[in-house]
Amino acid sequence: MENIFTDEYFMKKAFQEAQAAFDKGEIPVGAVIVVDNKVIARTHNLTEMLTDVTAHAEMQGITAAANFLGGKYLTGCTLYVTLEPCQMCAGALYWSQISKIVFGATDDQRGYRAMGGKLHPKTVVIGGIMEEECGNLVKDFFKQRRK
Repeated sequence: MENIFTDEYFMKKAFQEAQAAFDKGEIPVGAVIVVDNKVIARTHNLTEMLTDVTAHAEMQGITAAANFLGGKYLTGCTLYVTLEPCQMCAGALYWSQISKIVFGATDDQRGYRAMGGKLHPKTVVIGGIMEEECGNLVKDFFKQRRK
């Protein structure tokens, strides 16, 4: 039997969260955190609504997943996020010891790699899942804002 729980399957769930952020006027970044093929956190950017620069999708997800698990470490968990994490989120993900990060679009200007950020040495990173769709949603958002 074919495993339906692929990286693309969960990235589609993160993309739904990014679309929800877009619809609310938030920068459209969505995330889900998964353990044993079960979504334990489903989040998106809330920086405008909460007037909080730290309310990125990843930060919201870390908090929700830690609450679900009852502990601060996310070993055994995978983060699916539509945009490459920024340096701030990479730092939080480092401390969470998350096992795997899968992101959609790269962020050549503000992504953790461009800014010299680091992740936990045991964290596996995969980029480019649904890259075009994820990147286009962000581009469309900023095109609308510049009109």
